[in-house]
Amino acid sequence: MEHANSWLSTSLVYLAAAVLAVPLARLLGLGSIIGYLGAGIVIGPWGLKLVTDAQAMLHFAEFGVVLMLFLVGLELEPRRLWALRRPIFGWGSAQLLGSAALIGLIGWAFGADGRLAIVAGLGLAMSSTAIGLGVLAERNLMATAGGQGVLSTALLQDIAAIPILAIVPLLAVGPGDGDGIDWRGLGKAFGVIALIILGGRLALRPALRWIARSRTPEIFTAASLLLVVATATLMQSVGLSMALGAFLAGVLLAESEYRRELETDLEPFKGLLLGLFFIAVGMSIDFAVVLRQPLLIAAVVLGFLAVKAVVLALIARAMPLPLGERPVFGILLAQGGEFGFVVFQTAQQSKVIGAEASSFLVAAVALSMLLTPLLLVATDRWIAPRLAARREGPKPAEIDEPQHAPVIIAGFGRYGQTVGRLLNAAGLQATVLEHDADQVEAVRRFGWRVFYGDAARLDLLRVAGAAQARVFVLAIDDVEQSVAVAKLVRTQFPQLTIVARARNVTHFYRLRQLGVTLIERETLDSALMSGRSVLESLGWQPHTARTQAMRFRQHNVELVEQMAPHLGDQQKLIALAKAGRQQLEQLWAQERADAAAQRNRHGWHDGSAPKDAAPANDGR
Repeated sequence: MEHANSWLSTSLVYLAAAVLAVPLARLLGLGSIIGYLGAGIVIGPWGLKLVTDAQAMLHFAEFGVVLMLFLVGLELEPRRLWALRRPIFGWGSAQLLGSAALIGLIGWAFGADGRLAIVAGLGLAMSSTAIGLGVLAERNLMATAGGQGVLSTALLQDIAAIPILAIVPLLAVGPGDGDGIDWRGLGKAFGVIALIILGGRLALRPALRWIARSRTPEIFTAASLLLVVATATLMQSVGLSMALGAFLAGVLLAESEYRRELETDLEPFKGLLLGLFFIAVGMSIDFAVVLRQPLLIAAVVLGFLAVKAVVLALIARAMPLPLGERPVFGILLAQGGEFGFVVFQTAQQSKVIGAEASSFLVAAVALSMLLTPLLLVATDRWIAPRLAARREGPKPAEIDEPQHAPVIIAGFGRYGQTVGRLLNAAGLQATVLEHDADQVEAVRRFGWRVFYGDAARLDLLRVAGAAQARVFVLAIDDVEQSVAVAKLVRTQFPQLTIVARARNVTHFYRLRQLGVTLIERETLDSALMSGRSVLESLGWQPHTARTQAMRFRQHNVELVEQMAPHLGDQQKLIALAKAGRQQLEQLWAQERADAAAQRNRHGWHDGSAPKDAAPANDGR
């Protein structure tokens, strides 16, 4: 009973710390990982001492690592690896091996033991996959060249962690040991790995299929966890890390047709499991080591960050990576990572390095992770603006001769280009203004005559011929700039008819308040075209679907105009929107009922209805 109460109280402490610390860390802009680490520090032996059992912490952290690597393996799709094979095994290997070699050599040159230098190099060369990919997702940078570089390097590190975890225990055999490397044990290890891979590929799918037939979701989840535990135990029995077995189990499940179901079952626990691992890591930081040698640990943290930054700068230049994306790329990969914790813990358990050295290196990695958000803030504030100014370089020349085209197009992105192509096909000339120098150069390569300049400048509009033109197409993407240009044109060139693009309803209303009447919301017609396709797919005749879409468009335009006078009254706007929707639904419902009654009066049946009629059971 006492053991049960202890387990319950410990769980309460872990969960309460996570629930309190993580939202606070996110509020401060530090990220959830820092919150978990901070929670572990606060509740651990060097904080409030709410959890003090070191052995329990080690077991807890080890189980968290096993589950973490299982989830990494579960997400590692072979097709994803193949598509990124060159950056993964090229630039990713260069970063890992280059950083590990330099850090290890520097450590050895400063008097570190050879095995300690190797372990420190391998562990500190790792980066945090959780922090790196999390920052990319938050900043919407995953699709950029820098984001792909971070992703590729993180995947390589995830893969490389497995052989590293297998190699580290072998370092425990010193040169003075007469037995040397245990080749028999090594052969058993590779044999077990081959058995797991081959046996899993042959037996896993039939076994999961048989379990799935039971139609019991919890048993299916239990079976996947059984596979994790069994594989990890098998790996441990031949002297390899349980984490390696968990990773292999995840990869085997990733290749099965049940992967999506497993991801759905485990996704809610993914972040929490990783978080609990970081809490355990935070608790395991030995601050006595840090306080005894504060200058040394500061030198180690700054030193390995600088070494990795140099390696990453060379890689970024060789990739090549855009100048503006290099700082974030370097910061996200220069920090230490969660796999470094695993490497140091494995090395300590295998007696490759001592407990004090392990605690020292774990603290160095944790401090580097704590510094990462601060480095990102500093980069955004001081470095990124300077790089942006350098990246812009010389700007294209602005208009230097008066133009006389009847149409002026301001903004030549996707929207403006479509308008321009239509006018050009109709034999009409237009003067095109674009304030993005890169966009000007890009469209000029396709043969477009585009002038660089900001349409919010009165002198530029005059040279562009605004005083003589008839139509002004406002296709600028930025809402504030669009409104500013509309205000200027309406004031200085009242004879111009403004045809404007609106990003959304709010943008629409701001333009309407300036007296602009010809406004098109950029997604309305494309959404209606998709709606027409849906109706046709459900059996509607094409012209009937088109008519309904056009009627809906007319209703929507009228409703937006009706709501315009009430912009300051949120309750009124909501009431009008609801009333408009209900009015349209009731109108169309009555029309369907009338059409059905007419078919019945003429003796029509659903199967013999005229082709022009919409199906009676179309679900409208």
